[in-house]
Amino acid sequence: MTSTTQASGASPVDFATFGDYGDFRPKKAPPAGAKPGEFVRAAYPFRGRITADGSSGYPAEPGRYHLYISWACPWAHRSAIVRELLGLSNVISLSAVDPVRDGRGWAFRDGDGYGLDPVNGFALLREAYEATEPGYDGHVSVPVLWDKQAHAIVSNNFPDITIDLDTQFAAWADPAYELYPQPLRPQIDEVNELVYATVNNGVYRSGFATTQESYHEAVTRLFQTLDLVEERLAAHRYLVGDRLTEADVRLWVTLARFDAVYYSHFKCNLRRISDYPNLWAYARDLYSLPAFRDTTRFDQIKRHYYGTHPQLNPSRIVPDGPLLDWGAPSGRDRQFAG
Repeated sequence: MTSTTQASGASPVDFATFGDYGDFRPKKAPPAGAKPGEFVRAAYPFRGRITADGSSGYPAEPGRYHLYISWACPWAHRSAIVRELLGLSNVISLSAVDPVRDGRGWAFRDGDGYGLDPVNGFALLREAYEATEPGYDGHVSVPVLWDKQAHAIVSNNFPDITIDLDTQFAAWADPAYELYPQPLRPQIDEVNELVYATVNNGVYRSGFATTQESYHEAVTRLFQTLDLVEERLAAHRYLVGDRLTEADVRLWVTLARFDAVYYSHFKCNLRRISDYPNLWAYARDLYSLPAFRDTTRFDQIKRHYYGTHPQLNPSRIVPDGPLLDWGAPSGRDRQFAG
């Protein structure tokens, strides 16, 4: 596959020349046990871990690491939220790619809320993957945690990245938040496992299913979990007791995209999040925090999904709505006061 690059970043998005992302990659057989028509998420092969003592080979150090993200991607968005919550913006640098990608994948271009690569001058994010593993031909995803010193990817395994930010950078982090506290880890892990399988990934399993059976199974499990969470949030301000944790960050990025994208684009249309009294208030409660609000770019979210899945939206038209009042008071601070 050829790619056109410029000194000022990647050349403009060109679906006619480069097709859609994924078209150029060799098609692989589905893993054992996958059902016909079921969406199967690609592997995340780079799984280095940062440790406070450096025992992993990647010591927690200010200024050493960089996050490549897309504001549109929920997996990347949550790393940006955690970085902001913990006050690590001056410890770990961050830059965003263009939310619209053609067959070359995520790319660096000048735009509103995204820009050129400030670390390596890459035009395409896949150059980071190829620099780490020459000849790499797998899925190119965000977030990417890049080691400026080793000039290589530490991790693209999104669940590990936020855990490491919270647990290994305590020397520089804001002590007001501890998102993965030791006593609550079993509960957080249990919630995260369910939410990932049925909600975070469940919307994709619904939207990208290619058989009625696979779609029905995914969307049914999705709303079963949302119904359970709605009940849980009637008695608790957050998912795990009375404090904000990693579990809330992981759920919230899907809630933020739900009514604007997943409800229509992914056919997750049994109910909207704004139809759930507790879930909608909970989502607005989190949005009132700067780390959630300031990292949420609804324009980029909608442009990415509606513009880069032609099998679901051949016209690539981005809808104007829905009109949602995210700034409306949630009332949950009064509800759970004391």
